[in-house]
Amino acid sequence: MLKQILQQKLQQKLSPQQIQLMKMLQIPTMELEQRIKEEMEVNPALEEGSEEDPEEEIKMDEAENGNNEEKSENENDDFDLTDYFDADDIPDYKLYVNNSSADDEERESPLGAGRSFHDLLYAQIGLRDLDENEQLLAEYLIGNLDENGYLRRDLPAIVNDLAFNMGITATVAELDESLKAIQELDPPGVGARDLRECLLIQIRRTEEKDEVTALAEEIIHRFFEEFTKKHYEKIARRLDLTDEQLKPAIDFILRLNPKPGNSMMESARTIQHIVPDFMLSNENEELKLTLNSRNAPELKISREYKNMLEHYAKTKNRDTKEKEALLFVKQKIDSARWFIDAINQRNDTLLFCMQAIVDYQKEFFLTGDETKLRPMILKDIADMVGMDISTISRVANSKYIQTHFGTYLLKYFFSESMSTDDGEEVSSREVKKILKDAIEAEAKKKPLTDDKLSKLLNDKGYNIARRTVAKYREQLGIPVARLRKEL
Repeated sequence: MLKQILQQKLQQKLSPQQIQLMKMLQIPTMELEQRIKEEMEVNPALEEGSEEDPEEEIKMDEAENGNNEEKSENENDDFDLTDYFDADDIPDYKLYVNNSSADDEERESPLGAGRSFHDLLYAQIGLRDLDENEQLLAEYLIGNLDENGYLRRDLPAIVNDLAFNMGITATVAELDESLKAIQELDPPGVGARDLRECLLIQIRRTEEKDEVTALAEEIIHRFFEEFTKKHYEKIARRLDLTDEQLKPAIDFILRLNPKPGNSMMESARTIQHIVPDFMLSNENEELKLTLNSRNAPELKISREYKNMLEHYAKTKNRDTKEKEALLFVKQKIDSARWFIDAINQRNDTLLFCMQAIVDYQKEFFLTGDETKLRPMILKDIADMVGMDISTISRVANSKYIQTHFGTYLLKYFFSESMSTDDGEEVSSREVKKILKDAIEAEAKKKPLTDDKLSKLLNDKGYNIARRTVAKYREQLGIPVARLRKEL
């Protein structure tokens, strides 16, 4: 049965300016600088610098208002930037060389160029004495290494790939020879198929050949599983050694690199410097918060475009081309105004929200003492400033604040709350600090289990269960007691 129903629906549609503000709130200072350069490239009506005489703004407004009466029916006052700001689009201006601004010479480049991990291996294998076929197979194998430098695929599977995808006939034995050549490259351990092989390669390539390295090779060769589980007593018993005799070989193995490719990635990876979005100073116990000056650049509307608007607005009996030119100029100026307003609103919102965080965590910002951090969630700050939680989340996203005792990611200050025996609310970060200190102070021959850590915290007045201790320990990147054991 078909039925017609008349409904009234109230919907709120975000303006292009609101969309811009939400996007800009989320990006940190370094990305904002690039975003401004990109906007200046695509919109010639936008320039860097301070605004001119306010009377000129009045003239331009009059020119725009005079034009509104002569718009055709198909022209719309609203300029839709939704498509322009679609993250999936790659406009032409992103392919251009960036313009330089007046203060470029004062800025550090945040990125350092580097070669990829695979490029470094290709360069090394190219210097080996290999024939054309061996070189081809070695390069193909290098392309199959993961970011840690391991070959995780079976050689027979790679033989099939070469045959079906590249029309190259190779045997497992030929691939194995090429793999051995890769395993002779630096850093030692690349080209291994598992951790055991990786460690053995490094031990066998060490220049020092003595009792320690010989024992280390025997441990990895015969007792690898026991080693990974830190069952050192079992290894010592099987080898008829004391802990003191075993310790040098264990220490030698622990100094080896389990992820050789990752170390190459670190050296080849581009370097990203942290640029703080906020600066906080302590002047006689009074906290002063400011935005990084690079976070608040001065922008203005081009004088040339203002003159063009005034010229077209004064022209009587405009033809089609002149009307189109007038509309184009007005749209560019409107877009520039919206962008400038979005930057200003962004900066005001960032400062307003960050000031609330500073006020909420005043004791920490005065002292730098981690245990002074109060439990704080996004809703706490949202309630203080009268904004939506999603806005606070955007403000806290990827932003840093520089203090006199260090630079911190804003998300660092948000944490869960817990109750002590006295009913006092404390930050989970405070509990993690105590947990970390306890583990650092433990006897490494007999590390504290999660049960013992839970009891230790309970004795200090923190009501925390063993499973919560395990969760916090994992969040701190600390392994279980068995894997923290040392001889």
